[in-house]
Amino acid sequence: MVPTASREPAAPADAEPRPDLRELAAALEGTPAEQGLRERKKRARRAALIDAAQALVAEHGLDAVTVEMISAEAGVSARTFFNYFETKDDAVLGAEDVGLSEDDIRTFVDGGPTGRLLSDLQSLVSSLLTPHAETHGRTVRAMDLLQREPRLLQRHVVWMDRHKTQLVELFEARRAVKPFSTDNELLTMLVLLLIRTTLVAWEHTGYTGGPADHLPAAVAQLVDVVAHDLDS
Repeated sequence: MVPTASREPAAPADAEPRPDLRELAAALEGTPAEQGLRERKKRARRAALIDAAQALVAEHGLDAVTVEMISAEAGVSARTFFNYFETKDDAVLGAEDVGLSEDDIRTFVDGGPTGRLLSDLQSLVSSLLTPHAETHGRTVRAMDLLQREPRLLQRHVVWMDRHKTQLVELFEARRAVKPFSTDNELLTMLVLLLIRTTLVAWEHTGYTGGPADHLPAAVAQLVDVVAHDLDS
């Protein structure tokens, strides 16, 4: 006899269809409202860790403060702390990755919003400065603690290097769509310089308005220097 191929029993006519992988993933992620709630809780927990770290370091000094102290003050476990920050120094500084939305990234990579590289860099820097405006008090405290605790500068440099890597990737993506000749290193240093100059200008005005309000003046200084050299 010729063996017949084994067959799975046919599903009943009224059986529900199996969900595909995308449906399963969506079910696990929850509804948009549930996702939004989780994201708000994450942001609140992160803010609590920053507030705790800054307050403890301001009171006891950087060396005397531990991750366990920060976690306890924020009401979370030390394990949870490391879901948000690599070190206690990062928590004090409120360090996070480049804060650009998908729309910001897509617009810049596609050659926008103006098509002029310096103007588009200004728009990029303005977006990067937005989180500082939203967390005004924490940014001010971080800048003050940077001056009081020189060791924090080392971690700040690490944070800047991470930003440089992400920015280079962004520049390369734009270069492939809208070619330009300016070196990535120069553009990266220009972005970081504009961020730093703008934050210092914001500090000097007693933190009037938001940091992005002082960005046009920083760009104008840069343009003035270049124009002066060209005229001389």
